[in-house]
Amino acid sequence: MRGLRSLQARLALAVGLSVTVLWLAAASITANRLGHEMEEVFDRELAATAQRILPLALRDLRVRRDRDKEDDDDDDERVSRLRPYDEAVTYVVRDERGRVLLLSQGAEEVNVPPFEGRGFSQTSTHRLYYDTARDGDVIIAVAEPLDHRAEVSRNMLLGLALPLLVVIPMSLAAIAVATRSGFRPVRKLKQALEARGRQDLSPLPDTGLPSELEPVAGAINQLLDRLRGAFEAERSFAANAAHELRTPVAGAIAQAQRIRTETQDAAAAQRATEIETTLKRLMRMSEKLMQLARAEGSRLRLDAPSDLRPVLALIVADFSRPDAGGQQIALSMPPGPVLSDLDPDVFGILCRNLIENALRHGKHGCPIDVRLDEKGTLTLSNDGPVLPPETVEKLMQRFERGTATTEGSGLGLAIVKAITDRAGGHLAITSPVPRKDSGVQVTVLLPENQSDQEQKM
Repeated sequence: MRGLRSLQARLALAVGLSVTVLWLAAASITANRLGHEMEEVFDRELAATAQRILPLALRDLRVRRDRDKEDDDDDDERVSRLRPYDEAVTYVVRDERGRVLLLSQGAEEVNVPPFEGRGFSQTSTHRLYYDTARDGDVIIAVAEPLDHRAEVSRNMLLGLALPLLVVIPMSLAAIAVATRSGFRPVRKLKQALEARGRQDLSPLPDTGLPSELEPVAGAINQLLDRLRGAFEAERSFAANAAHELRTPVAGAIAQAQRIRTETQDAAAAQRATEIETTLKRLMRMSEKLMQLARAEGSRLRLDAPSDLRPVLALIVADFSRPDAGGQQIALSMPPGPVLSDLDPDVFGILCRNLIENALRHGKHGCPIDVRLDEKGTLTLSNDGPVLPPETVEKLMQRFERGTATTEGSGLGLAIVKAITDRAGGHLAITSPVPRKDSGVQVTVLLPENQSDQEQKM
């Protein structure tokens, strides 16, 4: 039982073995009881045979004695055999001196002990019954082979065992089916837990569960509620902290810029510039933390679908402005709308982080290729060195950068992954770019419209 990890298999095996043992025990007791009853029936039949044959034998003897009396009074009174009464039962009729008067066919082969009294006797091969006439001058011995009784017992046991060979497997199959049917709520609960995403902390439905599973579902819902509260507190803290930092950081940046413009000391101006750069990095970090809190905590999918092309075009145009550095971005979109129920603001956060990451880590001076097809697949490709697989895996973790000298917060791809995981999309990073020997390609499969999925189903 220790080797079986399935509770269903353990229960089915335990019940099946118990039922099998009980069936066999009941059959054994029944066979033993029936064997004793059959022995009594055989003995009664043996006695009844003797009582039926003895009067016939006496009448036949008197007739024969009267017929042969005129020939020789002292002649042996043994007469010819009577017709056999039964194939298995033989009998011998003797007088009080032990002389054989009548015997059935096959009686010569039976070892019949001398008469010692009325009743039953048994040899190694036969079961015998002795009886006498009223005057005691005629004795009958009826014998039945023990092999005959054993054969009847075997046939009886075989007739009892054959139904068990059918009933026991059918019982085991019925137990297996009943056990599997009884564990259906457990499997449904297991499937409901397995189908959940990592960010799905909604309570489990407790309708239709057996009373044994209701405490389990209740305990799981309590745990999910505590986890949801802890995650909400964590996201709320990160978002609030990032939001509250923006005002003092902006004020500190303004003070650093004022110091740089008012001072005549070159060293002080350089120090003010470094302070401004650090504060701007802190502001970008707070902005990324707010985006991460939005990706992990807010609703990502809407009830009505929208076209994603204007959002992508707006983000690309924002990065292509001269004051933003005038980065070269090659945008390709289908002529028709690309509909998805993904929140446009969330899609904008996703696109902005992907483009920022591609511009920061791509080869300087090489354009970024951005493509959105009609199926909702967003692809960004940039030229640059080939990334090893272990680096690719690390890029999607929080606060991980491609190299130690790379600028950035290390949250861009982590935000993109959080959005795709919670929205039901898919993120893949390939290096080098397919059909090239360098560069990195990021592919995001955006979620389809939920109404379209329902129509397909």
